[in-house]
Amino acid sequence: MLKQAPVAHKIPVERVTHGDVYVDNYEWFRDKSNPELIAHLESENEWTEERTKDLQPLREQLAGEFASLTKLTDITVPIRKGGWWYYQRTWEGKEYPAVYRIPDVDGTRPDLADLSGEQLVWDSNVLSEGQDFFSTSGFDVSPNGKLGALGLDFSGDEHFTLQIFDIEQGQILDDVVVGIGYGIAWTADSSAVIYSRVDDAWRSWQIWMHRVGTPSSEDCLLYQEDDDRFDLWHTASRDGRWVVVNSSSRTTSEVRLISTGHPEADPIVVSRRSPGVDYMVEPAGDHLLVVHNANVVDFELASAPIGTSVPQEWVSLLKPEPGERISEVEAFASFAVIALRSEGETELRVMQRDVEAAMPGRGEAYREAHERQVWGEPVRVPAARLSTTELFLSPDWDASEVVYSTESLLTPPTQCAYDVETGAVSTLKVQEVPGYDPDEFVQEGVWVTAADGTQIPMTIAYKAGLTADGTNPGWLYGYGSYEVANDPYFAPRHIAMLRRGVVIGWTHIRGGGEMGRAWYDNGKLLTKKNTFSDFVACGQWLIESGWVARDRLAGEGRSAGGLLIGAAVNLAPGLFRAVHAGVPFVDALTTILKPELPLTAGEWEEWGNPIESEEVYEYMKSYSPVENVQKTEYPAVLATTSLNDIRVFYVEPTKWVQVLRENATNDPLDRPILEKIEMVAGHAGKSGREGRWESQAFVLAWLLNQIGAA
Repeated sequence: MLKQAPVAHKIPVERVTHGDVYVDNYEWFRDKSNPELIAHLESENEWTEERTKDLQPLREQLAGEFASLTKLTDITVPIRKGGWWYYQRTWEGKEYPAVYRIPDVDGTRPDLADLSGEQLVWDSNVLSEGQDFFSTSGFDVSPNGKLGALGLDFSGDEHFTLQIFDIEQGQILDDVVVGIGYGIAWTADSSAVIYSRVDDAWRSWQIWMHRVGTPSSEDCLLYQEDDDRFDLWHTASRDGRWVVVNSSSRTTSEVRLISTGHPEADPIVVSRRSPGVDYMVEPAGDHLLVVHNANVVDFELASAPIGTSVPQEWVSLLKPEPGERISEVEAFASFAVIALRSEGETELRVMQRDVEAAMPGRGEAYREAHERQVWGEPVRVPAARLSTTELFLSPDWDASEVVYSTESLLTPPTQCAYDVETGAVSTLKVQEVPGYDPDEFVQEGVWVTAADGTQIPMTIAYKAGLTADGTNPGWLYGYGSYEVANDPYFAPRHIAMLRRGVVIGWTHIRGGGEMGRAWYDNGKLLTKKNTFSDFVACGQWLIESGWVARDRLAGEGRSAGGLLIGAAVNLAPGLFRAVHAGVPFVDALTTILKPELPLTAGEWEEWGNPIESEEVYEYMKSYSPVENVQKTEYPAVLATTSLNDIRVFYVEPTKWVQVLRENATNDPLDRPILEKIEMVAGHAGKSGREGRWESQAFVLAWLLNQIGAA
C-alpha cells in the first residue's frame, strides 16, 4: 500500500524559444518503452485507487443507476440503403450492438415489432471477443448489397484493420489492409474499397483503393495531401456516384471528387484552395450544393457545376439572416436539408427541388432552370428550444421524408419523420428511459456577462422545486474550441446528478460554434483566453445567482475541454471545489512547439505558431496550464487519460499532476490531486457500454463526494 502520492524523478531539459528558457523536468515521460515510466503510471493508478476505495459502493450504485436508466435490450430506427433496411440491436448483458437488416418490400419502414426474416450483418460482441478494447472506423455496405467493409481497432490508437466480409455467408473475405484511418467507401461495381491512411504524425494524408481479394501491396494511391497543415477526410455521396475527398485546414479547404465508376481517373477539383476560403460540397445529381464562406462570414448555400470552378461562379441559394450560421447541407433526389444555427439553437430547413426540371433526360432544361434557383423556399423542421436537433443517418437518395433526431439535457433522444410534401411530422421512436420522469426537472437558458461584457449563453438544469438559496451543489461543463458547439444531450449520468440535487451548468463559451463564426474567432489564437474567462464567469454566475453554494461547485471538461479546466483553475483557483480533466491538453505550448508530434502542424491555425511568432509563444505561455501552476490552494483534481491516446498524449496530464503536487498548498487528504490511466484504451476511454458506465461512475462518484452530493 502506497503511503504517499507518487513522485517522479526529474530529468531537467531546457526548452529555449525566442530567448525564453523553460525547464521541463518530465519530458522523459514520452518514452513509452521505459519500464520506469510504466511503473510510475501503475503507481499513479494504485494511489488513486487507494485514495478512492471508500467510494466503491457509490461507484457500483451509480453504474447500476446508469443501467437502470437504459433500455438494455433495444432496437434503433431502421434506415434504408439499397434494397434493405438497416438497424442496430442491443441486449442486456452484452457490451456492444449488432447490425441487422431486413429486405425492403414496398418502401415502407418496417414495424419494429415485426422484423421477421432479419439478417445479421455484423456483431460487435463477436468481433470484440477476447479483446480489452474494441472500436470501429465506420461501416459501409457494397452497392450490390452483398459485402460489408469495416475498420477494427483493438488498442485505442485509432489505427484500424480493414475487414471485408460476405454478409449472407458471414465469412471474412479480406483483412490484409492494416493501419488505415477513418472513412470507408465502395466503388460502384462493388469490387473495391476506398480508404484513408495516416502519416507518422497521425495526419490523414492519403486516399487509397483496395480491390477485394488482392494483396495490399497492389493497392492504388488515389490522392496524397502533402501540405501538413491539411487533413483529409472522405465520404461517399448519397447518389452513389462520387467519393468526396476534403482537404481541410482550420481556415481553408479544397474538395475533390473521385468517380466511383472510374476511381483511378484524375479526381475533379471543385475549387482550388484559397487562403481563408472554407467550403463543403454535397453532390446533388447533376450539380453540386456548396456551403462556403467566400462572400459571407457565416457561410451561405450555393449551387455549382460538377467540374472545376471558382466561388464567383457559384449561384447563391440561401444566405444566413443576422444571428444565423449555415453549417452543412445534405442532398436528396427531390430536396435538400440545410443544418444551421439560429441565435445559438440548432435548426434544420428543407428546400424542395423542382422535380420537373430535374427529370432524367432534361439535363439542359434543368441547368437553365437552375440558374433561376429551382430550389424552393426553405421550410423549418419543428424543433424545441434548448435542444439539439440534427439529421438522422439517412443514406437513401430517393427518400421522401426527413428523418431527424432531437434531444436535450432532459429530453431523451427522439427520432421524427418530416414529410417533405405535406409538412406532417410523425414520431418514429422516443428512447425509452425506465423510471425517468422529465417533469421532475427543469431546464432553462440564461445569459452570463463575461469579463469583457459579452453575453454568454448557458443552459442550466435542476430538480423541480429546488431554489436558488445558495446551498446547492453544482456541476459546470465546457469545451470551447475548434468551432465545436457544446450542444446539450441526454445522458443517464446527468439524471443521476440532477436526482441528487446537483445544478447543471452547460456552457456555450467562445471558441465553440454556438453563435456563428465570430464566436469561434473570438476564442482562438490571440483571443483564446476569452474561452477560459467565459467559463470562469459562468461558474461565478452560478454562485452569485444563488444556484450553487460557493464551496460546492465542480468543473469538468475533456480534451481541449481539459485545457479549459487546467487554465480555469489557474485563473480562478478558489472557484471550484473539485475538477475532472479528461484526456486534458494541459501542456499545450510544449506540444504545439513540436511539429513532429501527432496533429501539431494542423493546429497552428487554431492556437497560433509559437515557433515562428514570439507574440504567439508569449501568449500561449501565459495560459498553458502546466507552465502557470501557482503556489496556492487548488481544487481537488482528478485527471484521467489513456496510454494509447493518439490525440492528447498521456504525457500531458502526467506532467500536470506532478507540477500541481509540487506547488499546490492543498491538504492532500481533503483536496487530493489524482491521476487515473487506462492502460489499454484511446482518446474516448474504455469501450463497451458497461466499460463506459464504469468509467463514468468512477469520475462521478469522486465529484459527488467532493461537493457533498453523494
